[in-house]
Amino acid sequence: MSFRATVLTLYPEMFPGPLGVSLAGKALARGDFALETVQIRDFGVGRHRTVDDTPSGGGAGMVMRADVLANAIDSASPAGDPRPRLLMSPRGKPLTQVRVRELAASAGAVILCGRFEGVDERVIEARDLEEVSVGDYILSGGEMAAMVLLDAVVRLLPGVMGNARSGETESFETGLLEHPHYTRPAEWEGRTIPDVLTSGDHGAVERWRQAEAEFITRTRRPDLLAE
Repeated sequence: MSFRATVLTLYPEMFPGPLGVSLAGKALARGDFALETVQIRDFGVGRHRTVDDTPSGGGAGMVMRADVLANAIDSASPAGDPRPRLLMSPRGKPLTQVRVRELAASAGAVILCGRFEGVDERVIEARDLEEVSVGDYILSGGEMAAMVLLDAVVRLLPGVMGNARSGETESFETGLLEHPHYTRPAEWEGRTIPDVLTSGDHGAVERWRQAEAEFITRTRRPDLLAE
């Protein structure tokens, strides 16, 4: 079963966007994964297809309505759909490579892209939405975050990367940040490639890479070592 992503958004014209070029674009053209969008406003209320309302209790901004979103979700993901329902949200659980691999091994995902001040909490509970964050910052909406998630997933699908091993030692795959990389020319602006990398001693190379990965992780992301 190929991976199928359904994105619920007020701006379907943003897709496929970056997912239509490079590795992801080629994979999409080959049918390695499917990407469809659902216009949330099609499920809006009244003549103006309203999708939001003022926040209960007062405050700035608008909140996306539970009834509108529920109807959109139910249309895109009827009973029996095995795909997880994700809500891109800054308060969600941080996206990790472990979760990305889980999604890549699944049938796909239904992704809700929030806008405005947020989403009515009742639809999150009633439709069992998994809130996912791509970082501790605020975006204008969930669309860019959805693209980040999908790009991370798609590259792990079978056949997408030319060499499947190229992803095995990347940052986060082993719990460490990735070691430094070098290529020709051997000297550039007075800087040379570490001798061990041109020594031909594969054991020494692997030990150097492991040590460098541990050093970089310890100095830049000690929280990963703690985990």
